[in-house]
Amino acid sequence: MNDHDSKHIKNVVLVGHSGSGKTTLAECMLFEAGAINRRGSIAEKNTVSDYSELEQERGNSIFSTVMHLDWKDTKINIIDTPGMGDFVGEVISAFKVADTGVMVINAANGVEVGTELIWEYADHLKKPMLFVSNHLDEEKADFDSTVEQAKDRFGRKVTVVQYPYNQGLDFNAVIDVLNMVMYQFGPEGGKPEKLAIPDEEKDKAMQLHNELIEAIAENDEGLMERFFEKGTLEETDMQKGLLISIRNHELFPMFCCSSKHNMGSGRIMGFIDYCCPSAAHMHPEKLTNGADLPCNVANPTVAFVFKTVSEPHLGDMSLFKVCSGTISTGDDLVNTSTGNTERISQMFLLQGKKRVTIDKAVAGDIAATVKLKKTHTNNTLAAKGQDVEVQPIHFPEPKVIAAIQVHNKGDEEKMGLALNHIHEEDPTITIDHNMELKQTLITAQGELHMAMLKWKIEHLYNIQFDFIKPRIAYRETIQKAVRTDYRHKKQSGGAGQFAEVHMLVEPWYEGMPDPPDLTVRGREEHPLKWGGKLVYYNCIVGGSIDNRFLPSILKGVMEKMENGPLTGSYVRDVRVCVFDGKMHPVDSNDMAFKTAGMMAFKNAFREADPKILEPIYDLEVLVPATMMGDVMGDIQTRRGIVMGMDTDGHYQKINARVPLVELYDYSSSLRSITQGRGKFTTRYAEYAPVPFDLQQKLLAEHQEELAEA
Repeated sequence: MNDHDSKHIKNVVLVGHSGSGKTTLAECMLFEAGAINRRGSIAEKNTVSDYSELEQERGNSIFSTVMHLDWKDTKINIIDTPGMGDFVGEVISAFKVADTGVMVINAANGVEVGTELIWEYADHLKKPMLFVSNHLDEEKADFDSTVEQAKDRFGRKVTVVQYPYNQGLDFNAVIDVLNMVMYQFGPEGGKPEKLAIPDEEKDKAMQLHNELIEAIAENDEGLMERFFEKGTLEETDMQKGLLISIRNHELFPMFCCSSKHNMGSGRIMGFIDYCCPSAAHMHPEKLTNGADLPCNVANPTVAFVFKTVSEPHLGDMSLFKVCSGTISTGDDLVNTSTGNTERISQMFLLQGKKRVTIDKAVAGDIAATVKLKKTHTNNTLAAKGQDVEVQPIHFPEPKVIAAIQVHNKGDEEKMGLALNHIHEEDPTITIDHNMELKQTLITAQGELHMAMLKWKIEHLYNIQFDFIKPRIAYRETIQKAVRTDYRHKKQSGGAGQFAEVHMLVEPWYEGMPDPPDLTVRGREEHPLKWGGKLVYYNCIVGGSIDNRFLPSILKGVMEKMENGPLTGSYVRDVRVCVFDGKMHPVDSNDMAFKTAGMMAFKNAFREADPKILEPIYDLEVLVPATMMGDVMGDIQTRRGIVMGMDTDGHYQKINARVPLVELYDYSSSLRSITQGRGKFTTRYAEYAPVPFDLQQKLLAEHQEELAEA
């Protein structure tokens, strides 16, 4: 591997729907550049990219893979990514460090669901993008339809640079309207023969050439003036214009290839080398304080960790991009996110699972290191004295949730360590050891994501477990005011326990006036960590209970609120007014009044028309217009209420409110209804009373649990 400066390092991410041919295209690029001596295939399970056992078992990409090659005077780092939406975290982290995205489209299928979903992230990040129409050697390949779909979905900035001369089973030639030449490939692909454009294609090629030149000139006033003067652009002008247009997300060139037969990858790499921006040409990296961080080797060292690979018994490998300066083996860098100092003991370039040891990495390059003790994905490493932190990757909200039930109780601690390792590797998987529900909850991007997690834990960590439906964090409250009293009296020889408490328990709401028939001597408002409030009044007149016992009464009430009388759920939004009671000069103590307060509250709660509340979530669904009726029908079967509808680009947006308990399998249901074209987000909205029949069911289930305990 040659040494390259920052201007001659290009970072490219291959993206696209599953089955579009990204991994095979990467294999062609590596082979054509001489980085490998034979092309592997997915069928033979020997590609550089899909090297994990799980990927080879499934036959598609699940993890992003970093590779590299030399093309002429340029080093190209390639990141191959999964095409399934469940593994979008791998795509987003790769986009973070890429300078150019290459969107691969299957010309036989056109623009598919995964392509649309990935485009949203690319467009949001304003990354330079190339389009590659692949599988042009298939019988149903339709390049023109693919281009029109791309223009319709992604805008008229999609511009043809190449089109197939003879798509279909006999495909072996493309017409390049930038260079105005036809490339014809041999049966084994590889380097093509340059030929004149056939006479019958010259008018079409010239029309597309002029459209391309005009699109290039549109993004630079000087080039536009020259275009109007001469009617065309010189080669150096075209290169300059392409670089500006692509960098500014204003032009998306469309190329042709057959990755299966190794046709077209060389031209794509040549274009990346010639016209796509390096990190040094890209807009500066943004820091968390809003400042810019230019990619300059002369500046102090700053690196960003974008991925962690965690392997049992081998430890973590951290993948990073050098954003500024140079990193050398033996350097001590500060993790500006945590303040810890880390030593770079070894560095590697990655070629799939193979590691190539290097001594240094310059600004713009991607490398890996091991044995970082307290550095994780999204952390920034910098030279000492540099108070900088690169803006982190923002991962999407999870779509599915499940609880974990380990077969062997002795594996629980081992399971915790495994889950932490997996979260390190994939931050879109989150773990919550929920004390309220007494379950370990896992969230992910979809059912396939969950299946991958289960496979890894069972195969790599040898832990057997099941996913089960998570419990719901219900709440309890009351609907009417009740006055009650409770006397706690216990005598067992010597000093006993005595306390009597009279209290008013009533539902609380914001702006509620003080009780009109009681004398208020003190008021405490306690926001509850689980939501809602407890408002506690001291209304004691005449000293029937000493003030010193009031905190004990409050403590008893709070203890019962953490284990509600109906289902053991948390209690919220109540007001308790202690207005009378009795005490004994010897036998009254804090424990007695705590018990009396707890029991008085429990008795009052049961008489105050108690109600179970369930969490309600705002649901936002984006679907094609033709599928709205089916989606809304499904929402209504889930006790959902449609709040409104709107348009969002090519999608129709449905806003609804749905109980959380009804959203457990919504991801798979929506995918089935919309053939994968629908997407959704959820956000907590409020707690609302459950229907009467459901409340009775929950009460019965709780009684069964108590009986079994």
